[in-house]
Amino acid sequence: MSWLNQEKGFDTINTLGQNRTPFLFILSYDKKKIFAKPLDALGDDVYYKLEKKRNYPVQKRGKSFTFSKSPVSFLQYKKAFEHILVEIRSGNTYLLNLTFETPIESSFDLKEIFTYAKAKFKLYFKGEFICFSPERFIEIENNTIATYPMKGTIDANIPHAKETIENDEKETAEHVMIVDLMRNDLGIVGSEVKVEKFRYIEKIKAGNKELLQVSSKITATLPKHWHNEIGTLLDNITPAGSITGTPKKSTIDIISCTENYERGFYTGIFGIFDGESLHSAVMIRFIEQKEGKYFYKSGGGITIDSDTYSEYEELLDKIYLPF
Repeated sequence: MSWLNQEKGFDTINTLGQNRTPFLFILSYDKKKIFAKPLDALGDDVYYKLEKKRNYPVQKRGKSFTFSKSPVSFLQYKKAFEHILVEIRSGNTYLLNLTFETPIESSFDLKEIFTYAKAKFKLYFKGEFICFSPERFIEIENNTIATYPMKGTIDANIPHAKETIENDEKETAEHVMIVDLMRNDLGIVGSEVKVEKFRYIEKIKAGNKELLQVSSKITATLPKHWHNEIGTLLDNITPAGSITGTPKKSTIDIISCTENYERGFYTGIFGIFDGESLHSAVMIRFIEQKEGKYFYKSGGGITIDSDTYSEYEELLDKIYLPF
């Protein structure tokens, strides 16, 4: 298909919002590819779920499946990790979300994985990629915008897991940095910025594991006619701080020099505007099909206090099918 470029894409989103047309939008991580189309014109090869909003029927999985992964080696990961630490010690970044591409195999195709995956936010796009994300990006109700940065993960089956993640100094520092970044981002588009909930914990299913994820809720007040400039608003606050790091600009530059692949739509944003409110998610837990092969993209945040092996294990833990 023909994707819209950054300028045309955000102009189209602005126009759809001005006309109060319900639409779906998808932004690549670098915003060079944008999809924006009215909900009633999506066709039968684009499916979404944003909590209770969906455009496909629920189906229960009735058969078994196979799943295997061939992740980057620990030595390869360590090389990139150590480069990030050099950048941190040089003051060029304080927190950076380092990600990798992992070849996977499954007896299920993308459509089946999407259909059976259990997640709050899901997207299937034309057999090209899917995501089953646990992370909201922004939601807008009336004139209030809210964002929910997610930073901090632990295996729920570890003894005293909740207390461990709550008291972990590295995880706390990482979360504080992302909350501060997202406060600043919301301040670009709104006023009266508030952290309404700080470091609350949710449990998510990760294949045969359960993970605890730490999130916060930040809100701001938007201008009354925010519907008229949805594209401009999205452009101002993307890419999401939770999947880049801080400070955002220099960290994005370091990511582009360090990661050995193109993120594409992974860590981009998708959402819907229903004519009155807007709901969106960060495209993590992401599988892409290229030349008949499947690739899973995953990663985690690196700070000066990060442990190489623990971060590598987190990258692996995030490669799963949530059935």
